[in-house]
Formats: sequence, structure tokens, C-alpha cells
Amino acid sequence: MPDDNPLDRLSPLFERLRLRASLFHTGPLCGVTHFDARPGRGFLHVMRSGQMQVRHAAATGLAKQLWVREPSLLFYPRPLAHDFHNAPAEGSDFICATVDFDQGDGHPLVQALPPLVVLPLARVEGITATLAMLFGEAERVRCGQRLLADRLFEVLLLQLLRWMLDQKDTPLPVGLLRGLADTRLARSLTALHARPGEAWSLTRMAEEAGMSRSRFAEAFRAVVGQTPADYLAQWRLMIARAELRAGKPMKQLATELGYANASALSRLFAQRHGGLSPRAWLNGSA
Repeated sequence: MPDDNPLDRLSPLFERLRLRASLFHTGPLCGVTHFDARPGRGFLHVMRSGQMQVRHAAATGLAKQLWVREPSLLFYPRPLAHDFHNAPAEGSDFICATVDFDQGDGHPLVQALPPLVVLPLARVEGITATLAMLFGEAERVRCGQRLLADRLFEVLLLQLLRWMLDQKDTPLPVGLLRGLADTRLARSLTALHARPGEAWSLTRMAEEAGMSRSRFAEAFRAVVGQTPADYLAQWRLMIARAELRAGKPMKQLATELGYANASALSRLFAQRHGGLSPRAWLNGSA
């Protein structure tokens, strides 16, 4: 039975904390190709044809060797070095992009995703049209080619996240993505993401989810891995960091995020940043 009130679980999140994809390779990969781990940077690879072996260092915690034998998407949301091994005579056909999330590894989705997602392309509904456009842009040099290819990679990543949210038979790790996959908790989380400045008491958050206070608090902590109050404070601070970098004054930011004044937001900021004031943190990050 279709949902009478469909919920957009991803748009409010990415409207506040964006992601950026950047195409850097298209075509065959032959022999050994190494991809370095750089702070705050992930990778999104699409293998259109061929097969390959993926290797990881033992310290990563992933399988040292992994075979990919059908057209697949490989997503590394966090910095993690990896090697592709392809037969020199039959190089697999690839298109690859780096992925940068606002606030890097601190992005709530990055923290909630497994270190590697390997997904056969045939399993994702609606991905064929995106891939056709993406490979079409990569194969011919035209005006705006790189910009359009980057945007299509971002569309591809959102389609991957949508697919992960819709899976019922594959358990997600504890974290935000698992919370968004929960029908009840998703209503509350999406409301927090869309309207962070409102007066969110535990009672009101529970009402959004259609649950009692106690059941909501227990389920939220078990699924998301934080208390509702801690998650809300973390979400507001993420927005604050992004807006401070963009030049927004603390007084205006405090009002928009639901704090009585700039001092209240500054105190929370210092508590969560080792005693640094917003100004000191901003100078250091710059």
C-alpha cells in the first residue's frame, strides 16, 4: 500500500551539509592503481565492464582481497587507501570521482556508513539513465563537461543512499542512516534536519515520531547511537560551523538555531571544541 505521506529523508540533510563530487578518471585501468587516503575525502568508482581484484591493507579492517566480477559501484565514504588490480590485456572500464562531504569525517552520514559499499549496478532501480549520461559526458569533451559530470556523480551517490535506505534485508550500522531507514524515527530526524531552530523538547520529538517519550528515547539511542538531545546539539553545531565559515554573525546564527543569545551558543561550542571559542576555532580552521 503506498504511503499517503511520503517523507523526503535526504534533502533536508544535504540542503544544510552538502557533498561535492569531482571526476578525475575515465577509461580503462590496467595493472595496479593505487588510491591514497586523504583527510576528509572519499572515493566513488563505477566499473562498467571487466573484472578486478581490490586490495586493502590489513590495518583498514576490510578484506585484504576482494573480487569484483560484474559491473558495480564502489563507494569509500571515508579516507581509506585501496588498490585496484586489473589484467593488463583486459583493463576494466572505469569512471572515478573523489567525494568531499561538508565537515569531512564529521558529517553524520559519513560516520554512519560502512567503510566500503560494493553494489552491483543491476540491483539499483533507475540508475541506468544516470550512468548513461555520466559515461556520455565523460567520453566527449563539450562545454560544461566536467561540471555536469560532477553533478551526475552527486546524483549517483544520492541514488545509492536512497537504495540503502530502502533495503529491508540488509541491516545498516548503528547511526544516522539506520535512523533514517526507521519509519518512525525518520519523521523526527527529518524534522530536526529541516527545522533545527525550533524548540525541540523530547516530548515534541517523540510526537513527530508518533511514539511515547520513553519508547522514543530508548529507540533513538539504540538505532542512532546517541540521545535525541545530543544528536540535536551535534546537528546544530555542524550547521553553526558551516555558517561561521560562510561569514554569518554569531548573533544571527544563535537566533536561527534556537538559542537565547550568542553567549549560549558560544558556551555549547566551547564545550564541544576543547574550550575553543567560535572565533578561535574559525581562525584555526582557516
